[in-house]
Amino acid sequence: IEYIESYYYNKLEYTRFSSSVGKYVGFTEYGVRNAADWNNNPSYLSRAKAQKEAYCLNNVQIDYRAA
Repeated sequence: IEYIESYYYNKLEYTRFSSSVGKYVGFTEYGVRNAADWNNNPSYLSRAKAQKEAYCLNNVQIDYRAA
């Protein structure tokens, strides 16, 4: 299971958090700056990492039963 949190502007993805990578990655100049700031802030990283457990792991059984 992978948790992905993406940020877009004008249909262009500029920053993404992936639970497999464990940090934010920027795809534009603005996104790289955001990713650097967010990766240096422990509260942002811990919140994003906790979202996998809070959202994905609690709902995975619901999706498997529906399939």
